[in-house]
Amino acid sequence: MNSQPDRFALPFIRRSMIGAAVLALCAGNALAVNPFVVKDIRVEGIQRTEAGTVFSYLPVRVGETFDDDKATTAIKALFATGFFKDIRLEEENGVLVVLVEERPAISSVDFTGTKEFEKDMLVKALREIGVGETKIFDKAAVDRAEQELKRQYLSHGLYGVKITTTVTPIERNRVTIMFNVDEGDVAKIRAINFVGNKHFTDKQLTERLQLSKSGWLTWYSKADQYSKQKLTGDLEAIKSLYLNNGYLEANVESTQVSITPDKRDIYLTINITEGEQYTVSGVKLEGEMFGRDEELKSLILLQPGKIYSGELMEATNKLISDRLGTFGYAFANVTADPQINRDKREASFTFFVDPGKRAYVRHMNIAGNTVTRDEVIRREFRQFESSWYDANRVKLSRDRVDRLGYFKEVKVETPESPGTSDQVDVNFVVEEKPTGNFMVGGAFSQSEKFTFTASISQANFAGSGNTVGMELNTSKYNKTIAFSQTNPYFTDDGISRSFQLYLRTMRPPAVNLGLYTVRQTGGTMTFGVPFSESDTVFFGAGVERTQIETDATSPQLYQTFVAQNGGPASGIGQANTFSIPLTAAWGRDTRDSAVTPTRGRYQRANLEIDALGDSKYYRMVYEHQWWKPVTRWMTLALRGEFDYGKGIGGSSYPVFKNFYAGGIGSVRGYESSSLGVVDPFYYDAVGGSKRIIANAELQFPFPGSGTDRSLRWFTFVDGGQVYQEKAKIRLDQMRYSAGIGLSWISPVGPLKLSYAKPLNSLPGDKLERFQFQMGTGF
Repeated sequence: MNSQPDRFALPFIRRSMIGAAVLALCAGNALAVNPFVVKDIRVEGIQRTEAGTVFSYLPVRVGETFDDDKATTAIKALFATGFFKDIRLEEENGVLVVLVEERPAISSVDFTGTKEFEKDMLVKALREIGVGETKIFDKAAVDRAEQELKRQYLSHGLYGVKITTTVTPIERNRVTIMFNVDEGDVAKIRAINFVGNKHFTDKQLTERLQLSKSGWLTWYSKADQYSKQKLTGDLEAIKSLYLNNGYLEANVESTQVSITPDKRDIYLTINITEGEQYTVSGVKLEGEMFGRDEELKSLILLQPGKIYSGELMEATNKLISDRLGTFGYAFANVTADPQINRDKREASFTFFVDPGKRAYVRHMNIAGNTVTRDEVIRREFRQFESSWYDANRVKLSRDRVDRLGYFKEVKVETPESPGTSDQVDVNFVVEEKPTGNFMVGGAFSQSEKFTFTASISQANFAGSGNTVGMELNTSKYNKTIAFSQTNPYFTDDGISRSFQLYLRTMRPPAVNLGLYTVRQTGGTMTFGVPFSESDTVFFGAGVERTQIETDATSPQLYQTFVAQNGGPASGIGQANTFSIPLTAAWGRDTRDSAVTPTRGRYQRANLEIDALGDSKYYRMVYEHQWWKPVTRWMTLALRGEFDYGKGIGGSSYPVFKNFYAGGIGSVRGYESSSLGVVDPFYYDAVGGSKRIIANAELQFPFPGSGTDRSLRWFTFVDGGQVYQEKAKIRLDQMRYSAGIGLSWISPVGPLKLSYAKPLNSLPGDKLERFQFQMGTGF
């Protein structure tokens, strides 16, 4: 066999003749080809296709007889490849010559005028339907691609789109394809009308829709741009509203979408049949329940005598399925069958329980982690391979992985293992986020103008799960250099180890002339021991050297401390103290996410005591954070903190351990660390040994962000105050503020902006309405 061309070929049979020959053969072999023994086979006309590819489709080999049937089969097979637009078979002295004309290949696909869609996305989408670089050019496929592009634009409300396709031949039998797009103007929804609604007003129904008529914010949310997908979701939302309020037979009968001749305005009409409102007359369970009838019945949320709710029915199905899942029945199915009494407007429900087979977990698989090591994720699993499937343990595993804070999203899938009916695979699919953060914080005030803090940390260093960080505070009056490292699995059973080295210097604002300097150098080491899935106790120790320098302008509080701790009796000079603080702490974390929680709690209690060093004190800190979803799109977040410190054995509480309040993270709207007692001569806040902080936030998704929780806005109310060691805690002295803010989990770290209005400020309070911070969560 060879593929060399021969200019002296005798015609044997052409493509146009093959069609006739096939018909004739079917009719009785009227057109017969004289059979011949093939001495050789030659392919001509190929440029990209390998000769071997052509040979593989031919039903004859050298030495065999070529006849009508084989000619028909060869032509059909070669055309079916899609590589050729013309095929001829010729015979030359016993040599079968296959002459082909190849279809051109696509060299490139490009777009002009596309603004609504990313080019890369369009190129990928068209390649999937056969129009892409290196693909064989097919005019029908290009036409389909053009129609698909139009359909996508129409689904985004761009009804005036015009697409012109240009196919340009180039060298080596190739073509370039250019889609020239004129998107036109976006058609806007001018009105949404409802027909047939009596029990719910148009306004109540409209509030359930993603789509809306043009308004002051729709330029950003694009809610006024018609989308068939959005409309489908909106119709389901309307139906759910009726079902959740007892209208079992409510239905959206039809929708009309009208567009003006200039294709700029759209009018939607939604036709609704409401039906009657039904109450629940009774509920019962049937099916295999393994003797847990009462336990499962207690999970039924539908109550006789109450208005029917589709949401409660679905929640009941899920609760029963999930409960059976904790016993290994991964594919439990619960369905509710209503028996409707239209005369009494009542409905009773029978929940049929089909647990299916009890399932084992075959494999626990991880996907999506490109940096984080598998073992870092796997050690958080509480569901194990070769054990019974337990839905609670799978959920706990998901939550623990999410609480690591290394991932934007953690999804769990439990498909049935191929070839089995009693095994499942548990697949964890994660989407990593950057864990190396450069975090900054700052604020603007009249006293310090602009203050700046920064830190660099790697929360998942080299994918090991360890956290390494360095903090730098460049404020004019407060400077910090600190290095820290945390290994959450210092031992295989989950004992963590953290250490920190630091150097801190604090000075008051020079404009107040109350000069003093506090320098602290030290280090700490802490071990955390988990004793439940969400509870950990911590034990630690540290060493700290504190140096305080004063002069005649220093506040009396600092002069007194210098005099009582080895400095000059006048209190003007320098004093040094050496501390050995011992710590014991407890923490509980039941949040569903460490980055953007929507439910759960975070609590910590810490006791620090120095009975061996020079200072002789103890300080206690308790913090409680709580999240709960109020609606599908709104979360309530509460935070409270109470701190208390006191000297031991007659010693005064050390001034350098004072608590401070004010600013973002405590009471927004007031300058950082400005609340509480101030020095009577220099008006600097001196902090206190007791502190109360309370924060409340209502968090909402940012318009246009959909279900993305990384970008949210919130409203808040803050309250807090600090008190001196010998002063009573008086709630009427607390300062309050309220405002609005924005929270964004940005690529460089969490960002929080806030604008606050102090609610009960007094003369002398230092106000700071606008504040921002990067690198700190709620």
